[in-house]
Amino acid sequence: MINSKLPNIETSIFAKMSKMAADHNALNLSQGFPNFPSDPALNALVDKAMRDGFNQYAPMPGDFELRMEISKKIEKLHDHFYNPETEITITAGATQAIFTIIAATISKGDEVIIFTPAYDCYAPTIELFGGKIIPIQLKPPFYNPDWQEVADKISAKTKMIIINSPHNPTGSILSKDDMLQLQDLAEKNNLLVLSDEVYEHIIFDGNVHQSASKLEALAARSFVTASFGKTFHNTGWKMGYCAAPRNLMKEFQKVHQFVVFCVNHPVQKALATYLKNESHYLKLGDFYQQKRDFFLNLMEDSKFKIIPSKGTYFQMLDFSEISKESDIAFAGRLTKEFKIATIPTSVFNEGGKDFKQIRVCFAKTDETLAEAATIFRQF
Repeated sequence: MINSKLPNIETSIFAKMSKMAADHNALNLSQGFPNFPSDPALNALVDKAMRDGFNQYAPMPGDFELRMEISKKIEKLHDHFYNPETEITITAGATQAIFTIIAATISKGDEVIIFTPAYDCYAPTIELFGGKIIPIQLKPPFYNPDWQEVADKISAKTKMIIINSPHNPTGSILSKDDMLQLQDLAEKNNLLVLSDEVYEHIIFDGNVHQSASKLEALAARSFVTASFGKTFHNTGWKMGYCAAPRNLMKEFQKVHQFVVFCVNHPVQKALATYLKNESHYLKLGDFYQQKRDFFLNLMEDSKFKIIPSKGTYFQMLDFSEISKESDIAFAGRLTKEFKIATIPTSVFNEGGKDFKQIRVCFAKTDETLAEAATIFRQF
């Protein structure tokens, strides 16, 4: 018999809601993936790389040309240089990067601070390696961290703080002041930081993404993770990367080589070429802001309470004036009776706190968003 290392883990809410959507033939706004194609030019570059013979193992840290392009991008955007030879690794999506970071750094009894609602891979991975989760609940409607509360939760056993900005599922972002306070706490308490920045290029209303790599002292103790799938509309390719100072990346790669060794070679070659055109990611915020605004304009006369997302391609909808049901029950009824699938957000909160909010993904065609708004306006 197996003594489960994760005895309380069930099927993810994303898998559950997507299955329910399929079972009830519902419009699926639950899982965070686009329902429109990635750029045919990028697809063609992958095809070319395959035909050019890049079909065997890539170097363990990743294709060097791609690592160079990532290094150039980060330096241009955040004024911080990562050595492409020793400080960048290409990963099988950001989730693998996050898993590898925790595996490489967290030991039994180490405490890790996470902000809830939290992406659902953080807590199980910490638990898997014997760490203790210290959750700090972000509160609606704006979901801003209380740094005094963070300071109060730090103990002699605290090893790491995990941040996520732009934030899934709330669409909030961390400010420069937030990052300065994080840097101060991390320095004073000798903490590592895992900065999940997969929506780095999806940020709205003239705001600027505050990467952990922007601040010198913070970058010196941080792992930064990112996702090509989120940026280039191809989440199924499972391509991401991790950037960190050499001493941290050395430990990361010790684990990475035994988790996957390396990742998809032809896609790496294609991305190395594609990244040379900065417009592919610099215009992404405008692209998704247009979708956000299109959807929210259609929702103006609905009964949902809405604060516009500041980043990501997710929008929170507050249904507290519509129903007293739990968010899980409400999301289930939406799927079964109204044929639209969403994500109940209590599953990401400390103790399952229910703020009567559901999450929808607006990385969809305008036709899909218009159909969704029509359904929501029925309430």
